[in-house]
Amino acid sequence: MTAFDDLLAANEVHARTYADGGLTGRAARGLGLVMCMDSRIEPLRMLGLEPGDAKILRNAGARVTGDVLRTLVLAVHLLEVTRVLVVAHTDCRMAKNTDEDVHRVMAGRGLDTRSLHFRTVPDQREGLRHDVQRVRSSPYLPDDLPVAGALYDLATGRLEVVVGEDEPTA
Repeated sequence: MTAFDDLLAANEVHARTYADGGLTGRAARGLGLVMCMDSRIEPLRMLGLEPGDAKILRNAGARVTGDVLRTLVLAVHLLEVTRVLVVAHTDCRMAKNTDEDVHRVMAGRGLDTRSLHFRTVPDQREGLRHDVQRVRSSPYLPDDLPVAGALYDLATGRLEVVVGEDEPTA
């Protein structure tokens, strides 16, 4: 028995009825979506999307990191992404702690994580403004790329636009 047996068994069931559907690697609806890794969020269902519609980039806190920017550059120039939505969410653990808090917890577990930047975000609205601006100001992305930021409410399932595509971030 391995730690992955349940997943491999589920995949066997899935593979029996799997049909590829002819999807390509491009974003059929032109959407690049940056969001949190929180497993309570189902990005396709949340936005009325189907598999193949969007490129979905997930990390702790929905932060626009260097790797997210690298991936967006590839998605825009090679995979037909024509718009980007950054989505934070309520009840996010990354908004309830500081980097110092996380380092303290990790130190209590015997881990020295001081070389890591966790990118906690105590003010999600300000974090969204910062991250939207980070995408907008990338020299590798088109100046006219629509970029917006929204906050997803886990209690209601609703998105609130915090930074509209034409709205300044400052």
